[in-house]
Amino acid sequence: MSAEQERRKQQAAVLAVKQIEESMIVGLGTGSTADLVTKRLAEQVAEGFDVIGVPTSRKTAELAGSLGIPLRDLQDVEHIDLTIDGADEIQPGTLFALKGAGGALLREKLVALDSSKVILVVDDTKIVDLIGNNFAVPVEVVQFGWRVPARGLEALGATIEMRLDPATGQPFVTDNDNYVLDAAFGPIGDPNQLSRRVKEITGVIEHGLFVGVVDEVIVAGSDGTTTLTPDVS
Repeated sequence: MSAEQERRKQQAAVLAVKQIEESMIVGLGTGSTADLVTKRLAEQVAEGFDVIGVPTSRKTAELAGSLGIPLRDLQDVEHIDLTIDGADEIQPGTLFALKGAGGALLREKLVALDSSKVILVVDDTKIVDLIGNNFAVPVEVVQFGWRVPARGLEALGATIEMRLDPATGQPFVTDNDNYVLDAAFGPIGDPNQLSRRVKEITGVIEHGLFVGVVDEVIVAGSDGTTTLTPDVS
């Protein structure tokens, strides 16, 4: 990430955190942009701001806890007021999103679905005409018999790669002890349909297509920040 991209994302993170109100329960996303949000929120907590954070990964929990943000697990809260996270690709208009490059897609989606509002913070390189344009769809699958869901994804037209841990060269294991298959479909014309068909495959736990989940996207660009909302039609 360039220094300029970092600065832009910092601005967008500040704007997103301004929507957090006192005493809210806040979903804390995973990834480099979400980390900026967590760090900004921690600065406010240090000044006495009262919030509870629900992390979407062990990595986020470690960061937020080290910065003094009070945390709860998802099952220990009744509901989440607001979740702020990042994304790998965003389709304007629909706000369909592709997430999961960091491997936290299942927990990210569970937290998002339990939230009254979901805001994603991205830089303008993440805006695409159709999601799937630049990234494969991450699909979390069970370890046992993972080749079965892999074949199911191939039958839908995907090219499959097992995600590897760069440190070990072994299969990447999620916080939920599952594998991730990166399924390259190319630009996705109907994310709704693909979302349903992927979930129907036995052995699939979750996928990184976020359809009908996102309420707002804050985009950091060279001309400042822009806020996107779903088209109503």
